[in-house]
Amino acid sequence: MDRSNKKRLFEDVLFLNNEIISFINKNDYGSAAKYLLEQQKKDWKQLADGYKSLESVQTKRFEFDGFEFRIQFNPGRIISSSAKVDAQSIKNRKCFLCFENLPAEQKGILYNNEYLILCNPFPIFPEHFTLPNINHFPQTIKDVFYLLLSSSKDIAKHYMVFYNGPKCGASAPDHLHFQAGSKFFMPIEDEFDSLKKKYGVLLFEYSGFSAAAIDDGMRRFISLESDSIEILIDSFNRFYQVYSSLLGNNDEPMMNILSSYVDGVGWRVIIFLRNKHRPSHYFAEDGQNILISPAAVDIGGVCITPLEKDFVKITKDNLIDIFQEITIGRVHFDIIKTDLKKRLSE
Repeated sequence: MDRSNKKRLFEDVLFLNNEIISFINKNDYGSAAKYLLEQQKKDWKQLADGYKSLESVQTKRFEFDGFEFRIQFNPGRIISSSAKVDAQSIKNRKCFLCFENLPAEQKGILYNNEYLILCNPFPIFPEHFTLPNINHFPQTIKDVFYLLLSSSKDIAKHYMVFYNGPKCGASAPDHLHFQAGSKFFMPIEDEFDSLKKKYGVLLFEYSGFSAAAIDDGMRRFISLESDSIEILIDSFNRFYQVYSSLLGNNDEPMMNILSSYVDGVGWRVIIFLRNKHRPSHYFAEDGQNILISPAAVDIGGVCITPLEKDFVKITKDNLIDIFQEITIGRVHFDIIKTDLKKRLSE
C-alpha cells in the first residue's frame, strides 16, 4: 500500500477513541466490534436502516432427524444472494470491500495491521461484521487459515468467524475477507455435539486434538477441534492437500468454514465440503426458481430467502434437494475420510 492510501485509511476510515483503544489494548476485539456497531448505527443511516429491517424478518423452521433449518425472509440480502460473480461482472464493477470505495460514513477497526473490522450494512445476524484485507487480494484460505483462527479467538467474547470460498457464496471473490456474527445464531452451533455423536466418524484423536467427518444426510463436513493453533494449522494443511489432490486442479477446493473459540476449551472448526455453488432451483424458469445461494450461514442452518415468494413456497423437500445438490458426493467424501485419516496419523 502506498503512503497516500495508508494516510487515507488512517484519516478517513479508522474509528479510534479511548473506548476502542482500551478494548484493543486488552486484545478484546469482540467488545471493540460491538462498540463500533453501536456508534455506526448512530452515524450511518444505511446501517441503521439495515438493522431496522432485520427486526421485521420472517422465519419458519423445518425439523430433521436431530437438527433443524430456519428459513429467513430477508429482503435486505437480495444484492448478496443475486450477486454476479463471473469474471466479467467483477471486472466491470468497483470492489465494494476496498477501503477507498467504502461509503463515507462507514468506519472500521484495524485488525492485525492488515484487516478491517467493518459493520455489515446488510445484516443476517443480530450483529454482523465483514473483515476484509486492506489490500485487494483474491479470496483464498490456504495461506491465511491462521488468521481465521486468530480472529475467531480475538473476537470470541461475542462472535464467531466464517469464510466463504470464492465459488461458494462469496459475493466478492476477488477480495480476501472473512465475516463474523453473533454466536449461536446458527443452529449447527448448538447441534454440533449431537450431530457428531449421531452422524460422525472419528478420524483421529490425540492430546486434545480431534478430527471427525459428519454426514447428516443434508451436509457433509469435517470438524477440527483443539486448543493448539499450531496443531490446527498443520491439520488443516493436511486436509487441504487431501481435498485439493482429489479434485486435481489448481483452483481452491469448494468449502465454507465456521470457526469459533471458547476460553479454556479452544477452537472448533467446521469445514463444509461443496460440489456446486448454486443449485438448479436458482436458475429454474417459469416461476419454479428459488433464489437461494447457499453459503456458510445457510449451510449452518439459517437459509436466506430475499424474495417473499420463495419464503412462502419453499418446502422441506426443496431444502433437501438444494443441499444434496450443492454438497460434495458421498463417494468423494468417503475418499477424503480415508485419505485424511491416514494423513493425520502420519
